This record gives sequence, structure tokens and C-alpha cells, in this order.
Amino acid sequence: MDRYHDVQQSYGRCLQTKRFIDRFYEVLMESHPAMRPAFARTDFSAQRRALRRGISTALMYAGGESFVEEGVATMAHVHSRAGRAPVEPRYYTCWLESLVQTIRESDPQLTPALERRWREAMQVVIQRFTDAY
Repeated sequence: MDRYHDVQQSYGRCLQTKRFIDRFYEVLMESHPAMRPAFARTDFSAQRRALRRGISTALMYAGGESFVEEGVATMAHVHSRAGRAPVEPRYYTCWLESLVQTIRESDPQLTPALERRWREAMQVVIQRFTDAY
């Protein structure tokens, strides 16, 4: 059984709101003055699809699914200092807090324990990205 099945279920509920990804980017853009400039040339249509897929991949990776390893490695490289979209590790706090705020707004079944599980799962990928930076 998947280690983060409960988090995946929560993510499904979030996506049912239809505005989850857009709302996440609204929150993220307000989280730090560096965010808007960092996304100034972003194709948000592609970015929204990438994030939707990326969160799913991150949950599978955190759960130990080896078949997503290559995809996570690719994403980590893209966001490394040598990648095409580098992200300084200090900004992952903004990303995570924006995600959690959006989850709070979107999942009516979110509990403090489930929020901790979300943080735990996302921290696995954040650590991987930070190490790759």
C-alpha cells in the first residue's frame, strides 16, 4: 500500500476545486518579493500542467516509488543552479507554505495530522532539490 495514500486522496480533493493550481500561484506570488520576477517569463499554461504532474510525482517519490526517480532527478536538475530554472533552496520554504495554505483552502477534510503528512512528503522532494542545487 502507498505510504502517502492519505495525502494523495487530499490532493485529489484539492484538484476537484478546479482552481487549486491557479490559487497556489496566486499565494506563491504574494509569498516573497522575488517570486513575481522569477516567474516573469513563465508560460503559465505549461507551468500549471507541470506543477499538477510534479506534485503527483513528488508524492510517489516520497512514497518510495522507484519508477519516478528519473523524473525527480530531471526536475531537480532543472531547478539546480546549472538548470534552466534555478531555484535557490531558501525559496522552497515559500513554495511549501504557499502549497499548504492552498491545501487548507481547498481540502475540507484537512486535519492537522494530514497537514503534517503533506509537509513530510513534500520535504522529501525539497531535500532532493536542495541537495541537487
